[in-house]
Amino acid sequence: MLRTLVTIGVLTMTVAPTGIDQTQLPTKRVLTLEAARRVAAAAEAEARRNNWAVSIAVLDDSGQMILFQRMDGAKLVATDIAIRKARTAVYFQGETKGLEEEVTKGGRTALLPIDGFMPLEGGVPIMVGGQMVGAIGVSGVTGAQDAQCAQAGARVLFTPVSL
Repeated sequence: MLRTLVTIGVLTMTVAPTGIDQTQLPTKRVLTLEAARRVAAAAEAEARRNNWAVSIAVLDDSGQMILFQRMDGAKLVATDIAIRKARTAVYFQGETKGLEEEVTKGGRTALLPIDGFMPLEGGVPIMVGGQMVGAIGVSGVTGAQDAQCAQAGARVLFTPVSL
């Protein structure tokens, strides 16, 4: 009986996986606080060049806040809108401008009840090497002006896909 148990134990150890080959795991880029600061600074610089007061939210690729700032004079409601624009860009993995067009011109009002959804221009994904690492949302002026600031921020880290 003991011999049978030992044999089963040895067989189990040789058949059971001993670990994961780490080369099989993907490499994931992450948005650091320092990188988020650079993104926000570029968006703020664009706003200042144009005398706009905006709120700026930078989120990671899971939609969690890394950094938020509200410029002096920015409307209070812009706080919530900037965060929701960035989160919408993360969840839909694209600029919120396209979603705004889908809702207003395409009549896709079924999207509106999504919790935290903000289909207004000004949310832009942050891409590094073809991989989304987060998003920036800007609010406080017109949608096109918000997007202009958000794109200025996102461009700081943008690197094209290398072939």
